[in-house]
Amino acid sequence: MKWLEIIELRSVDINRELLESQVQKLIDEVDKEKKQAIMAYSRVLIDTDFSIYLFHDSKNVENNGTPLGLRLSSALKEFGLVNHSTWIKMHSK
Repeated sequence: MKWLEIIELRSVDINRELLESQVQKLIDEVDKEKKQAIMAYSRVLIDTDFSIYLFHDSKNVENNGTPLGLRLSSALKEFGLVNHSTWIKMHSK
């Protein structure tokens, strides 16, 4: 089953370049492990919003998020408001 975790960050009163480098550092750490497909995005026209997507393909869906997703969410909380959610791919007919 294909599913994903979305970790959204809305930062407050912080230097965008610093925040972007911190998000990129987290992504690079995950990429080094090569065990997880991950992508990060920044919002157009709103410099303080970022999203991280963790892509999964497994039989079991972690309703509350994977240990990695929870770790990333926790690491980002110091920068602002974090929303961590799990999504399942809809089956096409």
